[in-house]
Amino acid sequence: MSTSTEPLEQPATGSDSSLPTSEADIDKLRKEIDRLDAEILAAVKRRTEVSRMIGRTRMANGGPRLVHSREMKVLERFSELGQEGHTLAMLLLRLGRGRLGH
Repeated sequence: MSTSTEPLEQPATGSDSSLPTSEADIDKLRKEIDRLDAEILAAVKRRTEVSRMIGRTRMANGGPRLVHSREMKVLERFSELGQEGHTLAMLLLRLGRGRLGH
């Protein structure tokens, strides 16, 4: 994904020296968030579509709807975000395969 604007630098040490200093800076950051949200939404929609295609193909060939080891890898990939990463990964998995047990 390409970026059309340069993001403001993040504080390296947690200091307030790199925080936005004006409403214009905040507006610029909000526009960046809006752009990122649009990219994330498009990526999630595409990921869901691809995951569903894989599941339908596996099932049409007599295979399982999901592969546990693959799902564990997805959960591991998002683990760097902590508990929220686990929750996000579970939501992505559910979007792609549906709820288990239903």
